[in-house]
Amino acid sequence: MKQQTERVYVKVTTDFDATGYMLPKKIIWSDGRCFSIDEVRDFRPADLYGRGRSSACYIIIIHGEERCLFFERTSEQFPSRFGRWFVEKTVSDE
Repeated sequence: MKQQTERVYVKVTTDFDATGYMLPKKIIWSDGRCFSIDEVRDFRPADLYGRGRSSACYIIIIHGEERCLFFERTSEQFPSRFGRWFVEKTVSDE
């Protein structure tokens, strides 16, 4: 059995500080479940597609557990769309 990940796009409530730093505060799933982010432990750039597109990985704490929350920047082709958030879900390939 092979393990793979798939992206699950989620709504995220986000604050911006005076310097423009984006700070995720809460994750809202499509079914309405809501989880407050207790802490942002780390932030690092992430090259999600191997094409150098600017994206980010936030290491967050929810209910004492560490998780990765990704921000995927949208193509410059769509200037009114800044980007979208996702988490990775492990799926089995049988």
